[in-house]
Amino acid sequence: MPHSQTSAPRDSLVGVRLARGASPWLLPTVATAALSLVRARRSRRAAAIAVPTTALAAGMLWFFRDPEREIAPGRVISPADGVVQSIMPWKDGRTRVAIFMSPLNVHVNRAPLAGTVTSVEHIPGGFVPAFNKESENNERVVWHFDTELGDIEMVQIAGAVARRIVPYIPQGTKVEQGDRIGLIRFGSRVDIYLPEGVDVAVEVGQTTTAGVTRIDRD
Repeated sequence: MPHSQTSAPRDSLVGVRLARGASPWLLPTVATAALSLVRARRSRRAAAIAVPTTALAAGMLWFFRDPEREIAPGRVISPADGVVQSIMPWKDGRTRVAIFMSPLNVHVNRAPLAGTVTSVEHIPGGFVPAFNKESENNERVVWHFDTELGDIEMVQIAGAVARRIVPYIPQGTKVEQGDRIGLIRFGSRVDIYLPEGVDVAVEVGQTTTAGVTRIDRD
């Protein structure tokens, strides 16, 4: 299936907001790094500690970045930054597109279509790596949107490190295509189910960008 590769934008921390829901992880890390830098002037031991703590804080800032995006045209756009892990026909005629998100990706997810959130359901489960088949039983949040294409299901799946999914909006919220709807902390996966009759425009192994990469084909 021919397709055009979509390159992920080169995000920068300059002028970039940080993701909602990052505070429980980010604030203690940054505070520890700042304290170790202050103490580094007084002792070699503190200086040695300052190096890894500062590196960790910088990594956290990069991980929790939430850059602005110019939302691309298209009926269904990618809800996540990552790589298409699988494309699978479902028993009910829908097609599931699974997008794997590594720790290097932006982890704020976006609405694939405009519509109304009809349900947001948290399902407890395990925390195996999101690229593993057993991740089907991981902790997840299942979203349903009432859209011009009918009901659209999207699933945020926690990974081995991502032990918390943070929905931003509740049931009943009206969203525009590309609106931020939630965060998954660290490596994880997002699945979107295309309705029967809607063709897929991406391939396994293709890079996707939330709010930019079109998932369906005319």
